[in-house]
Amino acid sequence: MSQFIIGLTGGIGSGKTTVANLFAELGIELVDADIIAREVVAINSNGLQQIATHFGNNILDNDGQLNRAKLREIIFTDDQQRLWLNNLLHPMIREQMIKRCHQATTAYVIMVVPLLFENGLDRLVNRTLVVDINENLQLSRTSIRDNVNEQQVANIIASQSSREYRLSKANDVISNNGKIEDLRRQVMELHNNYINLTKNNN
Repeated sequence: MSQFIIGLTGGIGSGKTTVANLFAELGIELVDADIIAREVVAINSNGLQQIATHFGNNILDNDGQLNRAKLREIIFTDDQQRLWLNNLLHPMIREQMIKRCHQATTAYVIMVVPLLFENGLDRLVNRTLVVDINENLQLSRTSIRDNVNEQQVANIIASQSSREYRLSKANDVISNNGKIEDLRRQVMELHNNYINLTKNNN
């Protein structure tokens, strides 16, 4: 049996992590692209060594770790540098995600990928699930969470697929404009649906 994979995505600040954690509470394994992305640039990793060679050692902080804030400033104002970084890291991240999905032992696995459609990773999954939020909430939540100004958040949003595009590609949608109880109800409904789908998949 091949593992049944749900690709979970949404724009920055949409609540992907909250939704993923609700699935985890139901006993479902998560494969999180952001966590893997941190691992492939950890100290002594091949990824970090290549980044330091390309951008210079001032991209590292005092203890030798990647200075993410400095890197983010560069790549969100320079498309060529963002492309270079993506070409380096995406194959590494993709390889690890596929490996971990196939190692999962739960009825299905949630693959959490912010740029699921942009990077063509929806080809790896059985179904796509988009966490949707209105753009005013997205701006305010993200700027408060990350302690950055709304213009920087708007630049990041502009670099991602549009809300309309994500929704057009989604098999399933969770609305995160309300309260946590509403999210929990939507997750439980989808969980039951996915369990039924996996039975049909076997």
